[in-house]
Amino acid sequence: MLLLDGNKLSALIRKEIQDKVRLFCQNDVRPPHLAAVLIGDNPASQTYVRNKIRACDEVGFASTLIKKPASTTQEELLHVIDNLNRNPEIDGYIVQLPLPRHIDEHAVNLAIDPAKDVDGFHPFNFGKMALGLPSLLPATPMGIMMMLERYHIETEGKHCVVLGRSNIVGTPVALLLSKKAKPGNATVTIAHSKTCNLAGLCRQADIIVAALGIPRFLKADMVREGAVVIDVGINRIDDPTTNRGFRLVGDVDFEEVSQKVSAISPVPGGVGPMTITALVENTWRAFSKKS
Repeated sequence: MLLLDGNKLSALIRKEIQDKVRLFCQNDVRPPHLAAVLIGDNPASQTYVRNKIRACDEVGFASTLIKKPASTTQEELLHVIDNLNRNPEIDGYIVQLPLPRHIDEHAVNLAIDPAKDVDGFHPFNFGKMALGLPSLLPATPMGIMMMLERYHIETEGKHCVVLGRSNIVGTPVALLLSKKAKPGNATVTIAHSKTCNLAGLCRQADIIVAALGIPRFLKADMVREGAVVIDVGINRIDDPTTNRGFRLVGDVDFEEVSQKVSAISPVPGGVGPMTITALVENTWRAFSKKS
């Protein structure tokens, strides 16, 4: 069984980006600059943003963190976004989700300059991706594709089942797996809560991408021998034996499923680090287009 180690692969890719930054910026050229906007004090969001800033520092990017209270109005946030759009020193930025309920995430996404949309959520970038045109891709699907490519997981002619249909992971990764490219050229089925005979469908799959947000949903009896499983889920479950009182698990029952598959990504340490690395790569691409 091949463990698809996101930590190890991320370190390798970030070193490659670091080398490109050093070479490109050796003649008094400023480094790429990523900004992150954090609204409120959600602990998980704080951790995600901190990890993204740390990854930028690691590869030699400049980074800026803009923190605002949970009481920030939509108008105030849109003003922050407008300033970032206009700032020529900012190559890319993210607005960390989720946002407080009184803020319309769709309106926020629409306000982001597509050229600086390193999370890949803007409809302009999503549409270009759907058409197979070069674009800034959604970070998690991009990280999954990087993982499949770097670990030489064959997708051409394979049946891939994607569990989940969100615009952040499920739908875009299905589009990327089916496109005429490498990796790609797969036959893709998107499954969700209304799918009939879900277990039987999963047993037909050569590759399963689990992105439902349900802890340990995918069991061993839902997976055929030798399949490849990509676990996107990050779920907190109570665990009084740990110092924090909880631990992270994926959407896959790793202990069971890992005994049957040919390759699997763990949680933590799988898709999560690859998402951050894809964000860094998108920032480099946004910077490179301007330079």
